[in-house]
Amino acid sequence: MTRTTNAHIKLLQSRLLDEQSEIEQRLENNDHYGLSESLRDDTGELTSIDNHPGDTATELYEREKDVALLEQEELHLQRIDAALQAIASGTYGICATCNEPIPLERLDAVPDTLHCIEHAPRQHLSLRRPVEEIVLDPPFGRTSMDEQDSYNGFDGEDAWQIVEQWGNADSPAMSENRDVADYGHVGIDAYENDGYVEPLESFLATDITGRHVSVIRNREYLHYLDTGEGDHGLETDEAEDR
Repeated sequence: MTRTTNAHIKLLQSRLLDEQSEIEQRLENNDHYGLSESLRDDTGELTSIDNHPGDTATELYEREKDVALLEQEELHLQRIDAALQAIASGTYGICATCNEPIPLERLDAVPDTLHCIEHAPRQHLSLRRPVEEIVLDPPFGRTSMDEQDSYNGFDGEDAWQIVEQWGNADSPAMSENRDVADYGHVGIDAYENDGYVEPLESFLATDITGRHVSVIRNREYLHYLDTGEGDHGLETDEAEDR
């Protein structure tokens, strides 16, 4: 391990100042990666909340990338500033965690470091995102009330299900439900009870007096029998009459 000398430190300080000047100039020339103006001004679109987020998908992707690049530049500037302050205070080249000398080879490779390789801070996941991504929230994320046990009313998901019944561009292969075999059950929660709570309520009917009960042999009824909940023996006579 080669220890640092005053000559080494002065050389590294010069490199740090050059890098600092280069980054600041780059940020000034590219308007902080174009993030100094809004996406609307950048693209000329009247709004980023269009009929479909795909209309501005390319621009949004570029903005996400610019946010990441700007964050890296800002982090680099912070590290350079901290290293220059350490040089001024005489602590440069000493690990801020274990107080052991940092090898010159490491300082030469990463002159803005304040830690030895054993105690180098790990990368953290950034939470900075373009504000335009708000329109890309999960479907019905702002109006879905499914997670609230106290709410049983009409919500955003219900509204979409009604519209979806008229068709969309999805096929059975794209459905969330792997058992879908036809287009009629492609939609979100297409198999959930619609208009009734218990399956029994979907195929039992009465007349206006409530005295005469009849069975409607629909899909739910057949499924009820197949799952073993119904009695096939009671079906014999009625089946012969049909």
